[in-house]
Amino acid sequence: MPIFLDRHDMRGLTAVDIADAHRKDLQIQARYGVSFLTYWFDAQRESGFCLIDAPDAETANRVHVEAHGDLAVDVIEVDLSAVEAFLGRIADPAPETAGGAAAPAPDAAFRAVMFTDIVDSTGMTARLGDVRGVEMVRAHDAIVRRSLGDLGGREVKHTGDGIMAAFDDVAAALRGARTIQAGFYIFNLGSAEELHVRIGLHAGEPVEDSNDLFGGTVQMAARLCAEAEADSILVSGTVRDLVPGDVAMTPLGARTLKGFAAPVEIYQAEWR
Repeated sequence: MPIFLDRHDMRGLTAVDIADAHRKDLQIQARYGVSFLTYWFDAQRESGFCLIDAPDAETANRVHVEAHGDLAVDVIEVDLSAVEAFLGRIADPAPETAGGAAAPAPDAAFRAVMFTDIVDSTGMTARLGDVRGVEMVRAHDAIVRRSLGDLGGREVKHTGDGIMAAFDDVAAALRGARTIQAGFYIFNLGSAEELHVRIGLHAGEPVEDSNDLFGGTVQMAARLCAEAEADSILVSGTVRDLVPGDVAMTPLGARTLKGFAAPVEIYQAEWR
């Protein structure tokens, strides 16, 4: 059966309210051939998300209506592997103890999305040849993946000359981006052939105005990466507002980015 992720307006509700609604879904799901796999609750943004194995979106929503009356605002079909890459899990959190204690409250689904991109990778391969070009891409991958591992990032996919990654914490994502650029600086000190990378960073919720998982967030992060100069990190205003004030941010003004109707305020995060 297909897998769906739905979004709920949770204004005025608590984590206890949401856990109770999830329990009620589980109690009647078998009647409809539906399986509620897990959920996320964001108290700050007053939103919630359910991951559901169901014949169709209408059947999943019918269970919600019968169980507790809370209809989903939006529903999209998703791929489980993509959900796990972005959100970090596809099942309810395990109990904290072996004694049957209640599972910890599910986390919010708000995520930071990062893109890295090797500057002029095509020219580099033409200059160095395929074998050496692949070695340089592997060096990029190692530096990026080491930072992801150290700071809790998850690789969503390899783009050929870069990596898309997701972080649960926006501040950790920015630390990761700065660590990555510092890693390439150190690499270039000892390498005959230098690697230069641009990075874009944005954050958002999994179900927004498109039918894709983190569709708008991914697109914005990719556009910011494309706008960035070599050795720089460009972030959105959303990221700027969610990171500590001790990180220097240079405002670059509003720019019109492909796929976005309104100009976007962009900031360059300093890392040196």
